[in-house]
Amino acid sequence: MELNVVNISGKETGAKVQLPESVFGVTPSDHAIYLDVKQYLANQRQGTHKSKQRNEIAGSTRKLYKQKGTGGARAGSIKSPLFNGGGRVFGPQPRDYSFKLNKKLKSLARKSALSYKAQDSNILVLEDFTFDSIKTKNYIALVNALSLTGEKTLLVLPVQDNNIYLSSRNIQKVKVITVDQINTYDVLNCGKLLLTANTVKTLEEAFAK
Repeated sequence: MELNVVNISGKETGAKVQLPESVFGVTPSDHAIYLDVKQYLANQRQGTHKSKQRNEIAGSTRKLYKQKGTGGARAGSIKSPLFNGGGRVFGPQPRDYSFKLNKKLKSLARKSALSYKAQDSNILVLEDFTFDSIKTKNYIALVNALSLTGEKTLLVLPVQDNNIYLSSRNIQKVKVITVDQINTYDVLNCGKLLLTANTVKTLEEAFAK
């Protein structure tokens, strides 16, 4: 697939970039995408949830009332889960939600996500650029020039550029990452995927490894 390259003013430069079929033209695997997104979301969980069991509750250990003759059920401890303030039965405990996926499957998932974006014509290629200073209005001007105001966008840079990253950090529905940070969730979660000319080359090299 060949795309026109535009500048940060939203005008075509006359240059064209060929999206490599090995990255943007694969047959998408929905199951691979599902597993990779599931892993990504699982890794975001802190797993610090905790409730007290009956042996962790502070309370008296005396028997509440006599065993027989009350007409009620037998009760031996105020810390029982049956009573208000008692321990919780099978409550959540701290745990690690992360799990392992093979590199080939993760690579297939990411190429599948990129291929879906290409199929839906939701990829825009920009000429390589940077900002002279860190100013939010610079990135807002870029988004407005590309007619993407209010739309979720993901800009993928070949390498870290703090001027661009810090200029975008305070804007809603905007995210800037580098090629080595690309993941299936972010690609699918954005409305428009923004790449620079060098990003396309870097992506091809990264997925060829």
